[in-house]
Amino acid sequence: MNDAVIVGSGPNGLVAANILADAGWDVIVLEAEPDPGGAVRSAEILPGHVYDRFSAFYPLAAVSPALRALSLEDHGLRWARAPLVVAHPFLDGRCAILSVDSLATAASVEAFSPGDGQAWLDLLERWRSVSAVIIDALLGPFPPTGAALRLLARSGLHEAIRTTRFALLPVRRMAEETFSGIGAAMLLGGNALHADLSPEESLSGLFGWMLASIGQQFGYPVPEGGSGALTAALVRRLASRGGRVECGRRVSGIEIRSGVASGVRTEDGGLLPARRAVLADVSAPSLYFQLVGRERLPSAFVDDLEHFAFDDATFKIDWVLDGPVPWTCVEAASAGTIHLARDMDHLTIVAAQLATGTIPADPYVIFGQSTVADPTRAPAGRHVTWAYTHVPQHVRGDAGGDLKGLWDASETQAFADRIETRIEAYAPGFRDRIVVRRITSPYDLEDADANLVNGALNGGTSALWQQLIFRPVPGLGRPETPIKNLYLASASAHPGGGVHGACGANAARAALAHERASRSLAIAAGLGVAGAAAIAARRSQR
Repeated sequence: MNDAVIVGSGPNGLVAANILADAGWDVIVLEAEPDPGGAVRSAEILPGHVYDRFSAFYPLAAVSPALRALSLEDHGLRWARAPLVVAHPFLDGRCAILSVDSLATAASVEAFSPGDGQAWLDLLERWRSVSAVIIDALLGPFPPTGAALRLLARSGLHEAIRTTRFALLPVRRMAEETFSGIGAAMLLGGNALHADLSPEESLSGLFGWMLASIGQQFGYPVPEGGSGALTAALVRRLASRGGRVECGRRVSGIEIRSGVASGVRTEDGGLLPARRAVLADVSAPSLYFQLVGRERLPSAFVDDLEHFAFDDATFKIDWVLDGPVPWTCVEAASAGTIHLARDMDHLTIVAAQLATGTIPADPYVIFGQSTVADPTRAPAGRHVTWAYTHVPQHVRGDAGGDLKGLWDASETQAFADRIETRIEAYAPGFRDRIVVRRITSPYDLEDADANLVNGALNGGTSALWQQLIFRPVPGLGRPETPIKNLYLASASAHPGGGVHGACGANAARAALAHERASRSLAIAAGLGVAGAAAIAARRSQR
């Protein structure tokens, strides 16, 4: 019998499986799709041209305690990095850059406004002073009691309160308090909007500050050979510990006996028992409403889960080019990631359109140059690039035309043209270099990975009201569920989206902790019975 059955082979599921296998558990991972990886998979867009089907660059992997502890480099993983981390070009020809050389970044933002260079270095030093505590708090189990105590011990109460206030600032306010020029402000703002937060929302400042600082320290690494190389290393490591992954096996339900998860049922009619735990790397609504069933859950829990909100939908395009992107801004040619937004107001307008269910007329575009970071992904002279932008989960209008959010062939082509027009403004002649264009709509993303509900990449909104103790429902904040021995191991659990493996690690450690606690109770109970029997025996001899 399996000690644990894990539903879903995304990075969270595979990290959880590795941790349990390291503890000596017999682990099996079931994956509905033909290949493992969830949103960390790559393929050939043309022979010899590798593209990332979903996620593409992994700043959080660089600092994730869960991933780093697995030593995946020992199992074939190799990281690659672009010469520059991020470029933010402007239509007037200027460009702000984020480099692993902090002085180069400082010089870049100083050119936009005197004094911002030193302000950037000060902001980076502030991050370094608290980064270990913040990463521990964000990527460790909830509540982050240890991280909070370390911050207090290191900084004192007043400074800890100041740091907490700064971390909660919206990115617009953080930029206004820290910088006077647009260059540094947009390095923060562009990174903040990797999540589904507006520049006026709390936590957007933390996301921008954290991603910019991680990029400054470690770059934005990509797996050499494609994102699937990260998944392959996780699978190889698991196999070396005796664990296994079975693809093409869709789970149809959680087997529950006397309120305890005891295994899973599969669509092919199979029943896989789990002696110790079931871990689910699937969205919270999918786990509770489809695999468990409302009738098995407390009514208040069901009511709260009805309010669970997914993050914005995603529209992605991949290209093969017959030459480098002809950026007007020369520095952008060396960057792995490019942010295309005019200014902070542009980001606010796009966020407001998304909030009102409106497809943006002038979308904020995150553009990636895969072969700049990893030249092995295409033959010499060819370039693999990609871009994504957010669109509403539920479309009510189109600020730039008459799209309805049907995302059929006509609409996807029209919106892809809109994105390319945006790119052309910064790189005239871009379209002339296109060899192949592959469009992935929100519906396509969900079809390829059921966890990406309508193209939601983060397993639920990153807004403060659905983070920490509120994720996935108020009062939970941990991987435990109302069903004993069943754990939520996906990005719908704390700490949320991103390829860091923390959600899976937290679930695995919770399962191990509960197993240890149960064993201790059993031993204590056994000792109690034995002790009582000994006392009774002595009394009978008197």
